[in-house]
Amino acid sequence: MSATGSRVLIVDDDLIVSASIARLLAGFGHETETAHSAEEALRLVEDAERGAGARAARPFVVVVADMALPDLSGLELIKTLRSRHPDVVALSITGYPTIEAAVGAIRAGAIDYLAKPVVDDELRLAVEKAIRQQSLLAENTSLRRQLHERYGLDNIIGTDPRMRRIFDVIEAVAPSKTTLLMTGESGTGKSLIARAIHRSSPRADKPFVEISCGSIPETLLESELFGHVKGAYTGAHADKPGRFLAAHTGTLFLDEINAASPGMQLKLLRALQERRFEPVGSNDTIEVDVRVILASNQSLEDLVAEGSFRQDLYYRINVVMIELPPLRERISDIPILAEHFLSAKTADAARQITGFSQEAMQALRRYAYPGNVRELENIVERAVVLARSTCIEINDLPLNVVQNTTGRLLPPRAQLHASSAAAWSRQALSLREAMEEPERQIILAALEANGWNRQKTADQLQINRTTLYKKIKQYGLEAYGEAG
Repeated sequence: MSATGSRVLIVDDDLIVSASIARLLAGFGHETETAHSAEEALRLVEDAERGAGARAARPFVVVVADMALPDLSGLELIKTLRSRHPDVVALSITGYPTIEAAVGAIRAGAIDYLAKPVVDDELRLAVEKAIRQQSLLAENTSLRRQLHERYGLDNIIGTDPRMRRIFDVIEAVAPSKTTLLMTGESGTGKSLIARAIHRSSPRADKPFVEISCGSIPETLLESELFGHVKGAYTGAHADKPGRFLAAHTGTLFLDEINAASPGMQLKLLRALQERRFEPVGSNDTIEVDVRVILASNQSLEDLVAEGSFRQDLYYRINVVMIELPPLRERISDIPILAEHFLSAKTADAARQITGFSQEAMQALRRYAYPGNVRELENIVERAVVLARSTCIEINDLPLNVVQNTTGRLLPPRAQLHASSAAAWSRQALSLREAMEEPERQIILAALEANGWNRQKTADQLQINRTTLYKKIKQYGLEAYGEAG
């Protein structure tokens, strides 16, 4: 949604003031309407959302509300709007500005606080900021709703083409019992994907059991997976069922399968082929009905070549493979992921933080994220705790993120070869598709370095301006410029 052409409701019992603000915003290209009480404002908002009333108008995006109204206070109106109409963003205005009133308005849910008489440019900038914030929130909400309805992926967000292909694979494999292998760096969301597949499968109401093979000593891993009987070894004081049995009729997620020893790999091979095993210290065979999902944070192909991972086990588990790209290769997903985490963390912390400053978002987009999505989540959580205003500023971010803002967007050549090239190869991308992402990142970096001056960017890249405009549209970069 652009910052102009949006629908704005002005609520003020002073007819002259409301008409003046309406004319001003209309001059900036907005569609405006006025209300003179909180009750009238709520009715207009509800009618617009239902498409009811004398005119079937589109919903309001922003409500500019005076703090002194004849029926409800402006604070009560904003609180009601926030609870009943979360997609509407509110601005507060008052003729009696105080620090306490400003804090109260922000806590009630207002995105900004303006004093009367309203300065034209201040109002214009505040409304444009509110519209951008509403657009991000609406996009985030819509995307989560679409993903939930189509895939059941409540906590997995991604508009990157590779993530969309992954969502398609999940939708295809979820109903089956097919063994699935996921690879990708730590923090890319393999556990979330496994849970999403389970929730989208016919086994959704059955157990989901997860175990990290790399976090359990080799001597105990066999017992954890297959169980043991009393007296099987020192300390085995009672029978214990293993994770395979615990996941019977459900899903078993084996993370960091690359950490399993050769001996354990052999036992796993038989269990996966036959769905049967013997607990440690027992000769009784147990059969299970279990769907198995495995994950590795290392290339199993490389481990097979090195001789540290069994080739027959690799072929057995590599029925369907999903390779999760690192976050540094999903730059387009960083803003929406950051907004998603901000929404969740502010709710947890009971804080009213409305978004990120231009500098903070640029820093987040440029950072390399060695910890991937998990690291971004932690960065946002830290910023929410430390933020001193209603907007995340660059000083609220960790120093290592800030210091990286002048770094390159592209990974080093060796890293690109080891991760991106291998990932694209395994996902069977065409040469054109494989070349698009580096070009996209180069153009985005040049645009940001030149303050989104198209002509300077075109000159720097030694292409004509028309070609640059086409590339910006092709790679969906317009939103970055608007967000900046």
